[in-house]
Amino acid sequence: MSGGRVTSRTTHGKLSESPIRRPLGSNRLTRTFYEPDPLEVARALLNKLLVRGDRAGRIVEVEAYRGEEDPASHARNGMTARNATMFGEPGRLYVYFTYGMHWCANVVCGPEGLARAVLLRAVVPVNGASAMRGARIAAGGVVRAERDVARGPARLCQAFSIDGSDNGADLVSGDRGLVIMDDGVPPPSEPGVSGRVGIKDAVDFPWRFFVAGDPHVSGSS
Repeated sequence: MSGGRVTSRTTHGKLSESPIRRPLGSNRLTRTFYEPDPLEVARALLNKLLVRGDRAGRIVEVEAYRGEEDPASHARNGMTARNATMFGEPGRLYVYFTYGMHWCANVVCGPEGLARAVLLRAVVPVNGASAMRGARIAAGGVVRAERDVARGPARLCQAFSIDGSDNGADLVSGDRGLVIMDDGVPPPSEPGVSGRVGIKDAVDFPWRFFVAGDPHVSGSS
């Protein structure tokens, strides 16, 4: 991301270059950002940048999960070896394996011990799109269109080479090369809101948030 530029939105299927608003190295999200309730953090994460090395993507779709009070949360029955990261400090990455084939990544938030998290569902590639595509193909993925590079939680993890070894990664210190940054693009003033998708319980909870109209959103926008 040298030179103060990143690749931005698609135009007629091709990525275009546009300047970032502030140097990426100076605006990594702090621990404080992740401390509120996941419903607040989820909205605030929209339009932030997920970054790993030269790969960066603008977050356009997320879902909130609220621990033991949430029938769809992995923590609904308390702490286990699988979900222990959710009960840890905010700003960690909770990564889990699902359907015997996919990794999904969640940002831990809220007070430590309450197992709150926000699932990262989709990003728009803004830098390193070719590297993301290559990582997906190397992981056995198929990329049929540019909008599908990191559209959906499993594709997102493939695009950023996120797997079980990243469970517990500190997004604040970047101990495993993963961080979330703010380049000055604000969250939408009126994000799209809907029930969560891909789950069986509490599907009517309006805890999915997205950038309305963005073609990279994985569910209905």
